[in-house]
Amino acid sequence: MGDTYKTIAKPSPETLFKDKKSKFYGYAYPITQAAEVKAIVDQLKRKHPSANHVCYAWQLGVEAIAFRVNDDGEPNNSAGLPIYGQIQAFKITNVLVAVVRIFGGTKLGVGGLITAYKTAAKNALQSSNIIERTLQERLTVSFEYAHLDKVMRIIKQRKLLIIAQNMQLNCMVTLSVRKRDAPKIKKQFEGMQGVTLEKKAIP
Repeated sequence: MGDTYKTIAKPSPETLFKDKKSKFYGYAYPITQAAEVKAIVDQLKRKHPSANHVCYAWQLGVEAIAFRVNDDGEPNNSAGLPIYGQIQAFKITNVLVAVVRIFGGTKLGVGGLITAYKTAAKNALQSSNIIERTLQERLTVSFEYAHLDKVMRIIKQRKLLIIAQNMQLNCMVTLSVRKRDAPKIKKQFEGMQGVTLEKKAIP
């Protein structure tokens, strides 16, 4: 995937797919950690109190992938996996796709469920604003105040994004750096006397 990846910019609009009077509402959400999932699913259950199932799949990460699928009482692999298949088909990550089903009185069978959940997930992702982002590293530069000018000169020359700073006698600046540029920038700072740094990947 290089040092870029695709995700969604914001929650998708609600989409609706119907089959034999069953309703399948599709939703997609950008997420940065698995802990966000429960609150979103609970919110969908409150929004659709008559729902029989709220099935979902999510994926996090770029270089190290984590994912989970949930059938929420539907037959095994008839809901979560078809939803996850669409996340893979759209080649996106850091995303949760959920499908809320309201039963219409007629059973669809496993094949019908797979098609319905796949279609609802696809509709949600098609209605999403898919964007491309670059992999970033967080670089924390520590230095004495006397070295402020030369540190800031590099930051300005490289057009680096400052995400946190603490300017006192002992200064610290945290930067967001594109992953492919990190080795060169790190080498620049390491070559400066009185400057220390640490780096950390940003998910």
